[in-house]
Amino acid sequence: MPFAIDRKKIKGIASILALNLLLAILIVFFLCPSCFFSLHRVYEIWDDILYSYLLCLVLGIGNEYINNALDQKISWIREPVKRLLLNIIAMVAYSFFASLILVYLFINLVFTLNPEDITWQQYIGYTYVPIGITVVIATFLTSRGFLLSWREAAIETEKLKTENITSRYESLKNQVNPHFLFNSLNTLSSLVYEDPDMAAQFVRKLADVYRYVLDTRNQEVVSLAEERAFVISYIFLQKIRYENNLQVTINLPDDSHMMIPPLSLQMLLENAMKHNEISDEKPLHIDLYLENDEYIVVRNSLQRKNTMEKLSGVGLNNIQWRYEYLTKKTVKIWADTDEFVVKLPVLNVKPL
Repeated sequence: MPFAIDRKKIKGIASILALNLLLAILIVFFLCPSCFFSLHRVYEIWDDILYSYLLCLVLGIGNEYINNALDQKISWIREPVKRLLLNIIAMVAYSFFASLILVYLFINLVFTLNPEDITWQQYIGYTYVPIGITVVIATFLTSRGFLLSWREAAIETEKLKTENITSRYESLKNQVNPHFLFNSLNTLSSLVYEDPDMAAQFVRKLADVYRYVLDTRNQEVVSLAEERAFVISYIFLQKIRYENNLQVTINLPDDSHMMIPPLSLQMLLENAMKHNEISDEKPLHIDLYLENDEYIVVRNSLQRKNTMEKLSGVGLNNIQWRYEYLTKKTVKIWADTDEFVVKLPVLNVKPL
């Protein structure tokens, strides 16, 4: 395998050398077509061909290096005008000094010219053709760089849109999945006979939960106040099922300016109940609170079920993808032997 990689590199270098040699010959042919009518004439201009060849190599490799270096610093998509100006200035400046040094060396070491007869104005005049070549190279690299950046940005945008749609679907599916509905109806059927008043309240809370799911299905973000009210209804339904074995503390402000992706808190609560044991011996403790007005923290006691089922992490991945789509702030996740913690950044933006 290493040998195959080396052969590939050698082939690439050989292609670059051959291409620059062909370009150098074409440049000399363009300047002096009659010089290629005989081998003797070609032999006489070997130094011009060598000069053109080295010039093409120096300009091509150097300008490509400049272009790649700028790719790491300035984005074509975010700052196109600034990037274009820097591309032109850097490439023209490099080409001027590189060609000036090269022509000075050739006049003093290779060409059959008397260096004392060459003025600095003539030295500078020799850089006009290289700068013209640079304009062609710069146009090609600029066009290629912009198109590649635009393509990558378009692909990334579509990817984020797809992931966002997927996360919405997963959130909706997790909330209205048949298991949740089946468990809710089972609980309701028991309450109807045991406690009709509680059954009526249960139906109202269940309706609130499903209404929120439907109302937010097309929203990127909702206010923390809306999500908090939804979570209270959702926890009410779960408390009827688990009773005192599920202990949830909510210390979130009823704030309409702080934003959060809809159903993200529900997904974290669902994960905690799904993957941890909930029993009389091991009640599940979940705390929701605001940290420094920057993060909404969901902290639960860690008491994993004795199961061989592999955790997929789909819920957490969906939440992370949704935040990547909305902000540069990252979701913080960690666990130790006693607890599992997720911190969701607060989004101070208006709902779409």
